[in-house]
Amino acid sequence: MKILYHHRIASKDGQYVHIEEINKSLKKAGHDIVLVAPSMGEQQEFGGDGGVVSKLKQLLPKALYEVIELAYSIWAFLKLAKAIKSHKPDFIYERYNLFCPAGIWAKKWFKIPLLSEVNAPLFEERGKYDGISLKKLAKWSERYVWRNADKVLPVTDVLADHIRAEGVPESRICVIPNGINTEAFIDKQYDNPLPVDTSDKIVVGFVGFCREWHGLDKIVELLALPGNESLFFLLIGDGPAVASIKDTAKQAGIEDRIYITGLVNRDDMPAWLTPIDIALQPAVVAYASPLKMLEYMATAKAIVAPDSPNIRELLTHQENALLFDPKDMSSFVQACQTLATDDALRTRLAKQAKQSIFDKKLTWDENAAKIVELANGCIQR
Repeated sequence: MKILYHHRIASKDGQYVHIEEINKSLKKAGHDIVLVAPSMGEQQEFGGDGGVVSKLKQLLPKALYEVIELAYSIWAFLKLAKAIKSHKPDFIYERYNLFCPAGIWAKKWFKIPLLSEVNAPLFEERGKYDGISLKKLAKWSERYVWRNADKVLPVTDVLADHIRAEGVPESRICVIPNGINTEAFIDKQYDNPLPVDTSDKIVVGFVGFCREWHGLDKIVELLALPGNESLFFLLIGDGPAVASIKDTAKQAGIEDRIYITGLVNRDDMPAWLTPIDIALQPAVVAYASPLKMLEYMATAKAIVAPDSPNIRELLTHQENALLFDPKDMSSFVQACQTLATDDALRTRLAKQAKQSIFDKKLTWDENAAKIVELANGCIQR
């Protein structure tokens, strides 16, 4: 099939991984992809923040920036129209964004099915973290896309509840969680890149941009407790909490038992996961399908994660992970301690975590197949 893939992501960060991986899997399955997207996102290295778009967002009044966002949809529609006329795609696959009705306009004008991938309730998310000035317009744009897409594909059932609440019928909603590139995270073996010998250690690891509310300083304190001399902490990433973590380790005299990589290249991530025995998901957005957690599962890690509805869509306490009360950080630390002292439990949970990838079909290839199946159903109507 010929698929017109549309997104408005200008940065090249975690959200870009989803875009890149699903396109790889669609191409691997023999489908042709016609990409309509901001060129600046494609040209950046991984970790890029969107350049001029990010600066405009910081400098302009919110209302003006939001008007520019909506105005961009006119330009995006023209690009979509040109691509449709030139390539005659079978359907449009779009990553939903706020103030971006261009895909729906193209679907209606050219009578082509559109599948809308939804990774967050952006009206709620942006309102909470960045603030929204043109609230009625923003809410209209979200509702307009969700209600007019042929299929809406949220990454969790928790997120699907937001979509149901906007009047989208169940028949047009299909939950498709994030996935795993099996070739990179399962099929290949990697050398351990850690420049510290941890062969006699139990490595507790975290991947991501760490903030204070992750509570990773508590893990450093755990390492310092008597009896935990065999524990080693590996932080794959960076963030504002790094300085505090280093200070805590220095005060405890265990600097030699932590290692912080800083930002790593996306292609190097599978190798960096190699030395980890206990993998941490200390906090999670309520509606997210955490990519790092799936990568932990695929590489057979004993996982500690919050006992929240979206996490329970993938993990079960004592079956393929240990889940803790997200309101009680002491339970997070206790779960880590339990795994550190129970080799059999750690091994069993790690093995079952990896098996769950296959049992639940949590791969990008499976996601690509599901997308095409849904699109075929829309085309045949």
